[in-house]
Amino acid sequence: MSSVMPQPDTAPILACTVSRDVQNFDLLIEDMEHALGEAWGDLGFAEALAFFNQPEAEAMEFVALALDDADEDNLVLMGEIITQAKARDIQVILIAEDVTPAALHQLLRRGADEFVPYPLPEGELQQAIDRLRAAEQPQPAAPEPAVQLKSGTNKQGAVLVSHGIAGGTGSTTLAVNLAWELALLNPSETPNVCLLDLDLQFGSASTYLDLPRREAVFEMLSDTESMDDDSFGQSLLTFEDKLQVLTAPADMIPLDLITPEDIGRVVDMARAHFDYVVIDMPSTLVQWTETILTSSHIYFTTLELDMRSAQNTVRFKRALQSEELPVDKLRYVLNRAPKFTDLGGKARVKRLAESLDIAIEVQLPDGGKPITQGADHGLPLATSAAKNPLRREIAKLAASIHELSEDQAKAA
Repeated sequence: MSSVMPQPDTAPILACTVSRDVQNFDLLIEDMEHALGEAWGDLGFAEALAFFNQPEAEAMEFVALALDDADEDNLVLMGEIITQAKARDIQVILIAEDVTPAALHQLLRRGADEFVPYPLPEGELQQAIDRLRAAEQPQPAAPEPAVQLKSGTNKQGAVLVSHGIAGGTGSTTLAVNLAWELALLNPSETPNVCLLDLDLQFGSASTYLDLPRREAVFEMLSDTESMDDDSFGQSLLTFEDKLQVLTAPADMIPLDLITPEDIGRVVDMARAHFDYVVIDMPSTLVQWTETILTSSHIYFTTLELDMRSAQNTVRFKRALQSEELPVDKLRYVLNRAPKFTDLGGKARVKRLAESLDIAIEVQLPDGGKPITQGADHGLPLATSAAKNPLRREIAKLAASIHELSEDQAKAA
């Protein structure tokens, strides 16, 4: 590792790690040496701000800002480091270990270019550096690809909804991976699954699949009366040539900006062109929740084995019943369910269901850190953790839905 201040007749410093103590990130040291040899240095948080004002900083390509849970009290300082680096055209790779999603979101919003979890996956730092360097190269402008939808199609696809009864109960994980597993069931066919992220303010389906958020989404939602096959197709993005995705808008918008009629038109359009329409809902109830519930075939409600989920389930059921809405469509999904050998946990699940007067029909195991890591890398579980127990259960759920759909089609 080179010192930050280069000596005469030596190669300039191209990058620096910025951390409280770089020795806490030994794998980062190894990867920096492998990628840059001696052309990198190390700085503390306060030292970085001073170094950016020195002439030697002009040759810098990027900084690797490394932090862990002990650094979350210094988010303001680290945000300023990102801001100052970007002001000098120095790119920022965020290296984080055991940091809360809220902290990551705050730093990414300040302008960090890349995020890599720690411990570093094999070759991931080099790939991030390669992406940064490629982004610096001038690229010819290319129009955003539009999904071509056949006019006059009317498939009347099945609507599958995922609604978290509380934050962090796995609603988006279920929606994204259920949609992907359904898409994988027909590898020889054209994409027949559409994922709609209707969590218009905090929807993260785009993050889970590494897709950009596009202005076309808001434009389409703002004028659904004029929406046709072309404008709807323009708002969709394709993931791996198998799944069509309507991401949440690029900017946060009020949930009541979209009317029930708007949502009804979007769902009807999606149903006309796809066999399966998977919808990720906001956890809050909105004026168009009734529209989604009424049009859905299965309304998955995710909860956990805790008091907040129990209380919210009671309130959720009471709210729907007071409006005489079809609560029979609700299918309760227990996230982070106890293992098969955990008899005490199984008994708690039974008591929870009995006390709430519900049937918990799907139990999803705790997949551990690979779930978060896969989402951070923008990969579905079938790609990032194919043998993970959570992935296997979601795959089984998708297969049972597909089998039921085929049986109903044959009966019709």
